[in-house]
Amino acid sequence: MQGESYYSPNPAAATSATGNDTIHSMADSAVHPSLSSVVQAAATTPRHSAVVRVTHWLTALCFLALLVSGIEIVISHPRFYWGEAGNVLTPSLFNLPIPASRASLPTGYSFVLPDQNGWSRSLHFEAAWIAVLTGLLYVAWGLLTGHFRNQLFPSGSDLRWVSLSRILAGHLRLKPPGAEEAWSYNVLQRLTYLCVIFVLFPLMIWTGLAMSPAVVSAFPGAMTVFGGQQSARTLHFFDTALLALFLIVHIGMVCLAGFRNRMRAMITGRAEAQKEHS
Repeated sequence: MQGESYYSPNPAAATSATGNDTIHSMADSAVHPSLSSVVQAAATTPRHSAVVRVTHWLTALCFLALLVSGIEIVISHPRFYWGEAGNVLTPSLFNLPIPASRASLPTGYSFVLPDQNGWSRSLHFEAAWIAVLTGLLYVAWGLLTGHFRNQLFPSGSDLRWVSLSRILAGHLRLKPPGAEEAWSYNVLQRLTYLCVIFVLFPLMIWTGLAMSPAVVSAFPGAMTVFGGQQSARTLHFFDTALLALFLIVHIGMVCLAGFRNRMRAMITGRAEAQKEHS
């Protein structure tokens, strides 16, 4: 017949074939859901819970205060040692090539920076305890609700080299993430966040407490495990440098993935569905 795309001499066979195609199509859709359906399903629930968002921003503000005040503290004595004691009369492990805020410290510069040691130590102390309490709240909530198990712990298949190398290659090429990554972390993000939450931040807190005379007098083992107070200070400095590096990379990846959408998700809890980048 004119206008027909094809003609089957057996109508029953044609009907059966069409029905089978429909069944196979439905089965494929059930087994392999499309990316849009996954994103739409995820869009019905918040990307980040209220606890995650509040603790994220409190930690960010505390870390910024710790970073600024910590820099001022280091400027007062930009020399690092290993062991229990360290001063201008003892050899240093390494020196930062910056001027100091104390004239008694030999730095090679002909000028001295303003001494901001007073307010910086006070701010450092207050921000540190707020960060500790915020971290304890987040960890307790994450353990009770299964947040770490569901959102951060990678599966066995994710830890295979094929999966790791593919995601790592995409990051090295600065390839924008796909739409599905607006709703879940990839394996590199999971491993990095786990390292920050359970290694770098606890180490920063521990080494910070090991420099406190009040804490050391009550718990001397908190300091001796590092080999001395100056060793704890040196480890504290390197740990902070790693966290600062993480912050820079984190902000860069947020900008690469879509700054507005990622910021919206961390402020309101919602993220827009985006088309996958080619």
